[in-house]
Amino acid sequence: MTILPDAAPAPLPGRVPRDRTLLMGVLNVTPDSFSDGGRWADPEAAVARARELIAQGADIIDIGGESTRPGAQRVDVDTEISRVLPVVRALLADGTDGSAGSAIVSVDTIHAATAEAAIDAGAHIINDVSGGLADPAMPALIARAGIVYVCQHWRGDPETMDRLTDYSAHGDVVSGVEAELRERLNELDAAGVHRRQVVVDPGLGFAKTHQQSWQLLAATERLRRELGLPVLIGSSRKRFLSLSLPGSIAADPIARDAATAATSALAALAGAWAVRVHEVPANRDAVRTASLWKEHR
Repeated sequence: MTILPDAAPAPLPGRVPRDRTLLMGVLNVTPDSFSDGGRWADPEAAVARARELIAQGADIIDIGGESTRPGAQRVDVDTEISRVLPVVRALLADGTDGSAGSAIVSVDTIHAATAEAAIDAGAHIINDVSGGLADPAMPALIARAGIVYVCQHWRGDPETMDRLTDYSAHGDVVSGVEAELRERLNELDAAGVHRRQVVVDPGLGFAKTHQQSWQLLAATERLRRELGLPVLIGSSRKRFLSLSLPGSIAADPIARDAATAATSALAALAGAWAVRVHEVPANRDAVRTASLWKEHR
């Protein structure tokens, strides 16, 4: 069985599984992450955590040096680079090049300067939650580098996005996200980025109400089909999952891990290319269970 045989980005190195949805392990090297409170802000702790995620089955390690939670304060590029690069270099020195037993290195940034430094250090993926809107230099950089680029739907920075949830001009949130992602893809085309480099992300929780995030999650297969590109789903520990939890624990991000695994299984059944998760084991089991379901259906 193969999931989306023609929808895997071409430039990823080494042995990337083609028989299931991939696991992108989140590694926040920030002091103000919404879910892990800066536990991995120290470079040594971050590298140890990355190695743990890889041992647990993560295919991709996504390293972020600036929090994108609602209300988060922006950081300058130099600070972001100083947080991210030591971890990138350490993982690449481990032989994290996509070979068996290792992982692909992704850097979560909206800044072209950080992306360029990460690419120069050997990173394989740039995960840009702004889809190129935050830094106009990003598309040209991705075109020159030729690496995989995650283009997320985005309407505003962490301070403004919760006020930008009106999609009535498009009819509904799914149509709106699809239309606005097409605009971003056209900009990437114009900059010379090849579609085979691009993964799209609907941006669950970014300028979306809880209900809108659920609507987009349920539309994973539609977005994959209509946009014709691999889809990354990032639902892990996000606030919209609280709708499925008892009120007494809904505010605790870690209490959302079981709901996260459920959404990972659903996203895998819908053909998601990868799911971005904080904890690997339960999500690993979820996507592999979904693959077996699809194989024997």
